[in-house]
Amino acid sequence: MNTEQQKTLVLSGDNVNSIVDLYGLNNLMDRLIEELERAIQSFDANNTEIPIRSGFNYENANPGLVEWMPLYKKDKEVVIKVVGYHPKNPDVHSLPTILSTISSYDTATGHLKGLVDGVLLTALRTGATSAIASKYLAKPTSSILGLIGCGAQSITQLHALSRVFDLKKVLLYDVDSDAITSFRDRSEMLDLAVEISQASLTEIMRQSDIVCTSTSIDVGQGPLFDNVETNRSIHINAVGSDFPGKTELPLNLLKNSLVVPDFLQQAVIEGECQQLEAKDIGPDLVDLIQNQKRFEQVKKSSTVFDSTGWALEDQVVMDLFLNLANEFSIGLELAIENTSADAKNPYHYFLKSVQVS
Repeated sequence: MNTEQQKTLVLSGDNVNSIVDLYGLNNLMDRLIEELERAIQSFDANNTEIPIRSGFNYENANPGLVEWMPLYKKDKEVVIKVVGYHPKNPDVHSLPTILSTISSYDTATGHLKGLVDGVLLTALRTGATSAIASKYLAKPTSSILGLIGCGAQSITQLHALSRVFDLKKVLLYDVDSDAITSFRDRSEMLDLAVEISQASLTEIMRQSDIVCTSTSIDVGQGPLFDNVETNRSIHINAVGSDFPGKTELPLNLLKNSLVVPDFLQQAVIEGECQQLEAKDIGPDLVDLIQNQKRFEQVKKSSTVFDSTGWALEDQVVMDLFLNLANEFSIGLELAIENTSADAKNPYHYFLKSVQVS
């Protein structure tokens, strides 16, 4: 393989932002939703292997975890996202709660094809997946969105859902009053003609057609609420439960709803599904979408999308950004890997410099 083929396309956070600027925020979200939905519709576990993510979590001055989410698409690529989750980051280090990178490897050679900053990509793909799940689970006339937790993820949740539903009103709740007061400014670039107002948890659950929960509630401190009246056909995107023992929704609500996990084997370990027995869990997202006629009646009852994050989402969003980077000639191509002209001799470069006296 020649040196040109060995180049790795690296996209920094600034490169990612430039791609969004050039392509357009709404165009990007629309295309991501379309490509991700198509990937789920055609997903075949015989061709794409996705194991449960693994990693290290630790308790120190800034407790958190570093974990990896792999995907193997046979005869094409291996994608691995590495994620750092540290809930104290915004206050202690002025950094996002989630930092990540996504890498893609050629399965023919093991060559690192691309390395992309994953902070914005993770937020985008999580919002897009909620929009897709809501398309299949929520009433198509849904117009009131409740956001419980108004941090970074709430912006992409609102954006993605606004591309699928004709939203009229957004109700906000957060234990951090600054997150609520700054929400309007942080979402201004979406240019949405919606009414935005603060509300109580009770009001959100009673009035909203769709609710997104994306909080940093501590392990063992859930649920966020209990014994509240809900809209009879409410749909909830439960995004914040992503760690063993961390849950946002009450057990009685889950048991009275159709619960759809993104990735069942993972959701029963660290999603809302960890609260449930197998008989209480509905179809996973792939089953729901690939067999939608079997679940046509679900929009008449309460539903929950248990979103713990799935590596298929990371593959789709990374491939999209790599394609756009090539289209716009954005990013840095680096020959990162040390590939000697003599493939059998790792010291080949050193031997070249030996001088005979």
